[in-house]
Amino acid sequence: MGIRTFRPYTPGTRQAIVSDFQEITKAEPEKSLTKYKHNQKGRNNRGVITSRHRGGGHKQLYRAVDFRRNKFNVPAKVAAIEYDPHRNARIALLFYKDGEKSYILAPAGLAVGMTVIAGNEAPFEIGNAMSLGRVPLGTDVHNIELIAGKGGQMVRSAGAAAQVVAKEGDYVTLRLPSKEMRMVRKECFATIGRVGNAEVRNLKLGKAGRSRHLGRRPHVRGSVMNPCDHPHGGGEGRAPIGRSGPRTPWGKPALGVKTRRRNKASNRLIVRRRNKA
Repeated sequence: MGIRTFRPYTPGTRQAIVSDFQEITKAEPEKSLTKYKHNQKGRNNRGVITSRHRGGGHKQLYRAVDFRRNKFNVPAKVAAIEYDPHRNARIALLFYKDGEKSYILAPAGLAVGMTVIAGNEAPFEIGNAMSLGRVPLGTDVHNIELIAGKGGQMVRSAGAAAQVVAKEGDYVTLRLPSKEMRMVRKECFATIGRVGNAEVRNLKLGKAGRSRHLGRRPHVRGSVMNPCDHPHGGGEGRAPIGRSGPRTPWGKPALGVKTRRRNKASNRLIVRRRNKA
């Protein structure tokens, strides 16, 4: 992936940095692997807004990505690398030897024409999936399962990779992108390699309209609201918060307050916490 900049012929292009999409080889998605996606606009099943500042945006089709990789020992050829509007990583279209098609997250280095396979007998090559117990120490992996057979839940964003650092008993210790050290059952599957499209961190939208295309509506600060709308609101001019600490619109502590349950069952699997910001 490369990036493009523009001459500042408008205020929006002055700051914009976009992808050049050179790695994309197919413009339209595979029809059998897409489905209609209803625009929730941040509302629940009663029509009540539960997530603010959502709505609008370009119409999208959902691509059914295979996070489970449970088609074992059947080789698949990479037919195309495609854009996915629902994630910052690219997706790869696979044609299996038995005729089935599926999408997977496209790792860095995966190209059209290459062959990938899932299973514990698979070779240690980019794009192949196998249980963590078989992955050599020091290997970069992504799309990691937390529960065997459930499908990958960790390390799925563009440019991300976890490293296998230790094996002991029924568990494998991983160093996650956040630098957290975490144990995962050795029978959980993961895919070899790093997720592609790492340059996405260098992109800039450049103008508010591009946020609107993504379905993000304007975010309004609490300090400019009235006191009836937000705990930070009211006062003359630029007033301080007026409380012991920042609050959410509903009066709960915000900005840096820990929200993880103290007695969460998976706490025992975390060897070292992630670095605090």
